[in-house]
Amino acid sequence: MSIRITKNGDVHVSAPIGLPKKQVVDFIEQHQDWIDEARKKTSERQKQRADFYNQLPLTTQAQRVEAWTKLKALLEPMVKKYSKEMGVRPSTVSCKPMISRWGRCNVKTRAVCFSTYLLLLPEWCVEHVVVHELCHLLEPSHNARFHALMDKYFPRWKEANKKTRQMITCFSC
Repeated sequence: MSIRITKNGDVHVSAPIGLPKKQVVDFIEQHQDWIDEARKKTSERQKQRADFYNQLPLTTQAQRVEAWTKLKALLEPMVKKYSKEMGVRPSTVSCKPMISRWGRCNVKTRAVCFSTYLLLLPEWCVEHVVVHELCHLLEPSHNARFHALMDKYFPRWKEANKKTRQMITCFSC
């Protein structure tokens, strides 16, 4: 059997089919301290994420326009530089207030979309995301070839990825 805590704090238990309900309940009760601690940590992480993203207000149209203008000024030179260097050309470059990902590349349409929340990251971490999405125009999946392209065009990508994760998880630390 196993126990997992979801992002919203729900407890999910996996047990073999046919296992008596009493055994499942006993298992949960035996692990109640762990469940309580894991739910607390999950709640804290969710609050840290919310605090991080709430630094960039995007509730009004004026705020969204201002953010997109700033992001566009930051992204355009990077996209231009790396597109030329890599020999790729995105069909469109857009932005959305995505919190589940920093960027997205549709390899069929060659459209690249960036999270408005990139504005909360250091410039070199933004550059990592730009290179990452443009690499998808050369290699759609995250395989060895993709990682070799990242190594070639942005050698500090692992460090940037780590720094980005740290910024979200340690924002309110």
